Amino acid sequence: MARWPQLREMARTAEGIGLDSIWVGDHLLYRGDGLPARGPWEAWTTLAAIAAVTDRLELGPLVAATSFHNPALLAKQAATLDEISGGRLILGLGAGWNEAEYHAYGFPFDHRVSRFEEAFTVIRTLLADGRCDFHGTYYDLADCELLPRGPRHSRGEGPPLLVGSMGERMLSITLPHVQAWNAWFTWFDNSVEGYRPMREAVDAACRAARRDPAEVERTLALFVAFPGARGRSLGDLTMPKVTPIPGDPPTLAAALRSFAAEGVGHVQLVLDPISAESIAALAPVLAMLDG
Repeated sequence: MARWPQLREMARTAEGIGLDSIWVGDHLLYRGDGLPARGPWEAWTTLAAIAAVTDRLELGPLVAATSFHNPALLAKQAATLDEISGGRLILGLGAGWNEAEYHAYGFPFDHRVSRFEEAFTVIRTLLADGRCDFHGTYYDLADCELLPRGPRHSRGEGPPLLVGSMGERMLSITLPHVQAWNAWFTWFDNSVEGYRPMREAVDAACRAARRDPAEVERTLALFVAFPGARGRSLGDLTMPKVTPIPGDPPTLAAALRSFAAEGVGHVQLVLDPISAESIAALAPVLAMLDG
């Protein structure tokens, strides 16, 4: 796991070559997949530090597990990070999936979607309106206020919301409200062919939620390998292994153009190896895309 000086170098390199965003996974511990136990740094602290050492990059969790946080506190964290970053936060939200870390850290793993539904209501209401009175099965707030407000409150809005899920119920809960939907590369085999039916399913879910599909930006994560790649363990043994997209500029630029042609508006690149050198190697790709 990279230490903070390496993370800072990666963030500054990403901004320096002209990338648009940087993302941090919200996980606590991986184990039980045949590899030694391991874990990342805490996501919100890391994002705040990255926000403080960058000026332009959008940033966010990909995605924040609402069940790791009291939802009102998560809204407070989001508003604070949006303030530190000067309004650069994209708030990715999800229900979580990695059972091992739930048990290890003492979070309930049951009824995750029902818990998410209540948390999502609290988070989006506080960020948009600054106040929430909520009495549910899992969360109970008595006239909660979000003070101070983030930098976008004067326009009557909070940070844009992004959902990372393909679950039918999760989509029905979130699509009436979010600005973006995100797909992880293992869901669609890291390929355009695998992405198309998933995009069509989300289009249909948007219409079922009485939302114009064009109003919800399509975003996705792609797995990219450079020379020296060591492979990537995702911690989830149920997810299939996928073939990474080669990181050489012509191949990667062509892949990004093909996803853009399918309506994808924002891409997160999951690099192997994850290093400042790999990020710097993206500069020729950006030049090709701008040309």
